Amino acid sequence: MLNQEIAERRQDAISRGVGVTTQIYAQRAENAEIWDVEGRRYIDFGAGIAVVNTGHRHPRVIAAVKDQLDHFTHTCHQVVPYENYVRLAERLNDAVPGAFRKKTVFVTTGAEAVENAVKIARAATNRSAVIAFSGAFHGRTFMGMTLTGKVVPYKTGFGAMMPDVFHVPFPVALHGTTVEDTLGVLDKLFKADVDPNRVAAFIIEPVQGEGGFYEVPKAFMVKLREIADAHGILLIADEVQTGFARTGKLFAMEHYGVAADITTMAKGLGGGFPIAAVTGRADIMDAPGPGGLGGTYGGNPLGIAAGNAVLDVIEEEGLCARAEQLGARLKQRLQSLITAVPQIADIRGPGFMNAVEFNLPGTRKPDADFTNRVRAKALEKGLILLTCGVYGNVIRFLSPLTIQDEVFAEALDILEDTLRECAKEA
Repeated sequence: MLNQEIAERRQDAISRGVGVTTQIYAQRAENAEIWDVEGRRYIDFGAGIAVVNTGHRHPRVIAAVKDQLDHFTHTCHQVVPYENYVRLAERLNDAVPGAFRKKTVFVTTGAEAVENAVKIARAATNRSAVIAFSGAFHGRTFMGMTLTGKVVPYKTGFGAMMPDVFHVPFPVALHGTTVEDTLGVLDKLFKADVDPNRVAAFIIEPVQGEGGFYEVPKAFMVKLREIADAHGILLIADEVQTGFARTGKLFAMEHYGVAADITTMAKGLGGGFPIAAVTGRADIMDAPGPGGLGGTYGGNPLGIAAGNAVLDVIEEEGLCARAEQLGARLKQRLQSLITAVPQIADIRGPGFMNAVEFNLPGTRKPDADFTNRVRAKALEKGLILLTCGVYGNVIRFLSPLTIQDEVFAEALDILEDTLRECAKEA
């Protein structure tokens, strides 16, 4: 079986709205490596978009899911509940930042977690407006894409967005938007467009994912918390991509010294199995009435079993510290290439949630073409990379935190060779 043959079948069978980054079709995967149907090996620096932080098929995760398979696969927790759902909720209530009593609800996807966070915030405040940020990504459902701060491809052709959602610029000094600029726009928004007493929540990614891996400046997060408190607005931290050791902490909000009222999570929680969650202040989480939250597959037993195992692996294998080590090695290698690769405009990211941004040399103009050449050439050499950013000029690095040292070193060599070759060709 050849990749090209499957690609042709895919084109005939699958909606073109489901885009794909590569045309390699996976046959098997282990830790940070994937083998395609033609037997070729790739080093995975995408991790299913920050899903398999604990690696493909981690033995502890697989064992937990196999054990669950021997008991039951589905009862619907709202019909016949199960203990490990309660146990995982207890663990998240303890782990999510915030010195207050918390409660949790499980759903299936990150977008679903965001949708429910907004529902909970509206129910708790009896307000409807929500403020999000430019460059944000919060999902592809209608509320999710309305909150998302990027039109193409997420909003194109889908008609009117949900009402009562407002956007302010995300503070990115590299692109000329300071913390003061963002606060000024927010102040004008409150004066011209929406009464702060009608705002239910702010929603923000501590590090933007699809938007380009820009980290929220600490001063801004602290100020946003102050503004929220002053107006009775809830703060939702979207930790779908930042969560579960990726940034060097279990949750990225631990870097800020302030806590969100509601936290959304998914991706890394399941180690490859679908599960998402919303955790927040107990009184806020209890605002919706019975039946107002949930879903047939919410907290599926296999995802719950995987989630408990993932938390064990992160703790026992020290993956928060591992993220810091890997990120430091990657950024050091990239820094050593700045002279040879003048397209490098910025290297950033906490822990192992890192990115490199490319501009045309000597300018501040984003270079998406160079970025895509780097991605394509790295793939030819056996390294899977993902792009992101509003301008498409950012490569993000998301390999499993469990990647073996020798495989990581091989990946860095491929990356360096790729960058040097692309810079010479340019």
